[in-house]
Amino acid sequence: MATIEGIGLMEPMLPPGGERKLEDLAIDLATKASGLASQLPSTVRVGVGDLVRSMNCYYSNLIEGHCTHPRDIDRALAHADYSVDPQERALQHEAVAHIEVQRLIDFHEDLQIEPTSVEYITWLHHEFCRRLPDEMLWVENPDTGERLRVVGGELRKGGVQVGRHIPPKAEALPRFLGRFEGAYGVQKMSRVGQITALGAAHHRLLWIHPFYDGNGRVTRLMSHASLLRCGVGSSLWSVARGLARNVQEYKALLMAADEPRRGDLDGRGTLSTQALTSFCEFFLTTCIDQVDFMASLLDPSELLRRMRQHIEEDVQAGTLPKGSFPLLREALLTGEVPRGRTPEITGYGERMARNVVSSLIKKGYLKSESSRAPLVLVFPIDAVERWFPRLYPAT
Repeated sequence: MATIEGIGLMEPMLPPGGERKLEDLAIDLATKASGLASQLPSTVRVGVGDLVRSMNCYYSNLIEGHCTHPRDIDRALAHADYSVDPQERALQHEAVAHIEVQRLIDFHEDLQIEPTSVEYITWLHHEFCRRLPDEMLWVENPDTGERLRVVGGELRKGGVQVGRHIPPKAEALPRFLGRFEGAYGVQKMSRVGQITALGAAHHRLLWIHPFYDGNGRVTRLMSHASLLRCGVGSSLWSVARGLARNVQEYKALLMAADEPRRGDLDGRGTLSTQALTSFCEFFLTTCIDQVDFMASLLDPSELLRRMRQHIEEDVQAGTLPKGSFPLLREALLTGEVPRGRTPEITGYGERMARNVVSSLIKKGYLKSESSRAPLVLVFPIDAVERWFPRLYPAT
């Protein structure tokens, strides 16, 4: 007779209540995330959000061992320009899939489904997989060599092993996911409780490993959606960057939280309460570090200083006309620039001001919905290294 796995195998679901360090981290994250959102006009935040989604995808895929250069991602996303090399092309498709799914999350402001619900998790997996080429929807059983097709949104139908961890059997997945959904529903928690639970939910979904493939990306996307749901996440920062930059510690702490409890002083669950708490602390500390990092990059005075230096070099090189920087500065500080104000801002007559606008649009620094619509700042890949240093690793 087959052994029936009890959902108690993944208890505890939450770190102990009243953990002062976790609560302090939660409050710190909420405060800093609120301050970050207020640094820039809403239209500029949209442009930064596009940039951060690309960054999030890059780092999330890097955790999986897939490195796609930001310029390759940009070519695929902006121009549908895919590599002729099959492997590179597949990775570009993977990157675009991740960005498109995160965009669905970011603009789904009327979200009614809990990110930790079975419905939402399977929706994430379905949306991600349906954007992938067929060759990326197959996995191989390392023991038997059997090739298994990954069906978007469909729970795995067989057993798997992830390192030393053996996730629940396929027939037990609905029970474990039901417990997962019940444990992390936000209606049962205070806001501080929701934030402190983020790391626990992140680990426990990976522990369940509900799909044959894509569990890491789905979990990080779920965490992004959960951060939004509890009011601390935004499209302006990405926890994936911090996890990727500390990937060895990230994976070591995940593995530690897979372990059984370490004695009578380690909670009452099957798994280690101490290890789960340590992962939750790491997760929130990583979030705070990334909010601080983006706040430093987006500080208007420092961002303007970097922009000025870059644009003035282009003006001296003859690749941009004089008057370019004042126009970009106005777009950053006000969010959008009416066309009628461009002569005043650039210091030129109408015809020369139009030339400045045309040059900046052609270079990808400004965009406009029509020839009469206001001008909005854009962050092209060519400017990212200069305007946002250390956003990506040096290549």
